Parts: sequence; C-alpha cells; structure tokens
Amino acid sequence: MASSRMRVSYDSLSKRINKKLRDAIKILKELGYESQHVSPKEFYDYMTGETPTGDTITLVDVLGNDFLIIHEIVEISELKKMGIPIHRRTIMMFHPKVYEAHFTAIEYELNYALDKKDYDWLKVRIKHAKSWLEDDYLPQHLIPRCKAIVKRFSEGLLKGE
Repeated sequence: MASSRMRVSYDSLSKRINKKLRDAIKILKELGYESQHVSPKEFYDYMTGETPTGDTITLVDVLGNDFLIIHEIVEISELKKMGIPIHRRTIMMFHPKVYEAHFTAIEYELNYALDKKDYDWLKVRIKHAKSWLEDDYLPQHLIPRCKAIVKRFSEGLLKGE
C-alpha cells in the first residue's frame, strides 16, 4: 500500500518524481505491464495521503528504491483501471480496492526483484507480505491471494539462491 504520510512539498519533489515515473514506466513496459498515465501530482498526492494502517515507508523512501516506485505505479495504475480517482483520500475512501491493486503491484515488484536477482529485497518483501496476513483491514477474500504470493515468491527465492 502507499506509504506513511511524510509531508515534503510537491514543488521540491516534482521534477524528481517525474523522472522516476518515466524511468519506472520503461521498466514496467519491459516487464509486460502497460501503465495508466500517472501524473507527478497524482503520485505525490497518493503517496502523501491518509492511510488506515500507519505505514512506515515514506515518499522519499519510494523515490529512492526502484522496486517500490514500480510497486506504487502499478498500484495507482490498477486503481485507475478500476475507475478510482487518485488523490490524498483515495486509500481511505477505497481501501478494499487498494488492497487488490496492492497485490497486483507486489507481484510485479517481486518479479522484477527476481529478474534482478535481488534476493535480499525478496526476503524483506516476503516478510512484509507475511505480516499483511495479520492486517485487520485486509479483506478476507484476499487472504488466499496473499498466501499464494508468499508461497510463490518464497519458492522463487529458494530456487534463486
């Protein structure tokens, strides 16, 4: 899901966000994912908006990590494909759908990590995915999908190491 809401001004980050979006969209095309258009402002608003879960990953963290920026672009794209508007309250207003988009995003993120053979990142994110199973806000119908993601990428990790 989107990150904790550290307030860094849009003006100070807009150029950096724009460059990161362009770079990540190229990577996603190579992975076979066609992203919806995500403007720097939408990305900023989504990443600095409210969340019910108190996430700890910040916008600056995401901008410094190719895996996380890919994740967030897919998450926002999937929401846009569902017709959900992207703004500071998206996560609060549509959080069940955000979880669906989140799981699609983690699959692309972890596939990219496997492609890059970044097994340390895979371990970290598999651990995160396991913790999502304890999330009180996780819709019950998505528990099997989360378990399948943990299983699939844990097996991929074992094969790669």
